Amino acid sequence: MSRTYAEPVDVGVQDGRPTRFVWRGRLYTVLGVLDHWVISREWWKQQNPDLDTPAEREFWRIEASLGRGAEAARGPSAEAARGPSAEAARGPSAEAARGPSADVAPGRRARAGTYELRHDLATGQWILARVWDLTG
Repeated sequence: MSRTYAEPVDVGVQDGRPTRFVWRGRLYTVLGVLDHWVISREWWKQQNPDLDTPAEREFWRIEASLGRGAEAARGPSAEAARGPSAEAARGPSAEAARGPSADVAPGRRARAGTYELRHDLATGQWILARVWDLTG
């Protein structure tokens, strides 16, 4: 079972692939890419479309966990270091703390989960589109 979020996230990218992301004030390390695809938006349905702007969105289905290991200790990449989104800056809500990435004891890694990130090539914005339930 999965849940749709459509929330902005800050994503670190290396060699064109997401390596980590910050969601609701928490750093997640990408363990692997499960799938990647590109969808063209229906620019012909827009009034006065800007044909010089890419009309594509990239989707990345990834396996990730809370960044507690050596990879996370290096810190976020330059892109993610620009600062957290407004949502992340407010810190995790009570709902977020009980969400799919429950708190983990210090020194232990969270169980890996499956996440879907969307990258809008026209705006450069990243969205956490979907999270698969970790209880199943």
